[in-house]
Amino acid sequence: MARGRAPGFESNREEILAAAARLFARQGYPGTSMNEVAVACQVSKPSLYHYFKDKHELLVQICESHLQTLGGLVDEVVARGLAPEPRLRALIQGFVNEYGRSQFQHRVLTEDVKFLNDEDRARLLQVERRVVAAFADAVAAVRPELVSARLEKPLTMLLFGMINWTFTWLRPDGELSYEDVAPMVADLFFGGLGAVQASSNNSLLQETAQ
Repeated sequence: MARGRAPGFESNREEILAAAARLFARQGYPGTSMNEVAVACQVSKPSLYHYFKDKHELLVQICESHLQTLGGLVDEVVARGLAPEPRLRALIQGFVNEYGRSQFQHRVLTEDVKFLNDEDRARLLQVERRVVAAFADAVAAVRPELVSARLEKPLTMLLFGMINWTFTWLRPDGELSYEDVAPMVADLFFGGLGAVQASSNNSLLQETAQ
């Protein structure tokens, strides 16, 4: 009969992942050893290997867990059946706030995903594409006339450019919180979204095709 997991196994795993994410974010994935993770978690190195077989598995689990959270957030917002603008605002608000709660995990996903093997990176990329597609659909719903110019995806990537790197300048102990910044991002994006002209892009596409 197989041995069951000890009580607290999952909570211990989560604590280890949180500590590893903090170290990876601060020192970089290559610059962090399993021994340092064990010390940070106050466990022995053999105990650490009871939960994760190696450092690569730690990285995979940090990235995957963060992406699953973001994917769940997308599903929750979409399920609410909001009108186009409130839906996109809710997505922006939810993501900025989640980035604030998961600053270390988000930094690891942003900076260290290149250290994953091809198989794991490809699997996580599918989740990322689903998240981006949900944002692009929301952008298209706000400005449907931009779809024929194929601008919904570029505009979505510009939006992610605004929010994905917030951790590089927004200090946790600063005057502004992620909750403060979230509506600012939405207002800034919506203010600019209304000014985008589909016709100019059509001309550019035609010139490029020639």
